[in-house]
Amino acid sequence: MLEFNFTPFPIIETERLLLKRVTDEDVNEVFELRSNPETMKYIPRPLVKNTEDALAHIAMIEDKIVANVGINWGITLKNNPKLLGIIGYYRIQPENYRAEIGYMLLPEFHGKGIIPEAVNKLIRYGFDDLKLHSIEAVIDPENFASEKVLQKCGFVKEAHFKESEFYEGRFLDKVIYSLLDK
Repeated sequence: MLEFNFTPFPIIETERLLLKRVTDEDVNEVFELRSNPETMKYIPRPLVKNTEDALAHIAMIEDKIVANVGINWGITLKNNPKLLGIIGYYRIQPENYRAEIGYMLLPEFHGKGIIPEAVNKLIRYGFDDLKLHSIEAVIDPENFASEKVLQKCGFVKEAHFKESEFYEGRFLDKVIYSLLDK
């Protein structure tokens, strides 16, 4: 079974991006991301309502890192420390050598290739450093932008679950994309 150790925290660089630890200093950006109905449209989680909620979200991210059960990075441009988004491995299944990748980005940065750049780098990190065998992404079937990112990064559609999740009084479909280590 795989074992993970995210201490020291792995800072990851791509051509344009610096993926860094999310801290309390990022509270305004985390609030912006998680309170925005547009960025949260396809994420069946409650919107954060205030700074306390945003700090609680940051604390949850931190707890998972410390416990080595999940890891998220803040996405920043190399020349600017402002958080643009969050990307990470949420549900890690060490017994299956598998993890779920997820990401979100402030709307003004959509369409600039930031997420594919970060995803491609995290794929390598997942396979080379974490020794994963497969990576999955769970998306809303209406989330065509995310679907395009995953296809661009080599993910293959594995399943479409009909009305498999109940959230806020309605049943939601979910689509699973996956990628196997070569």
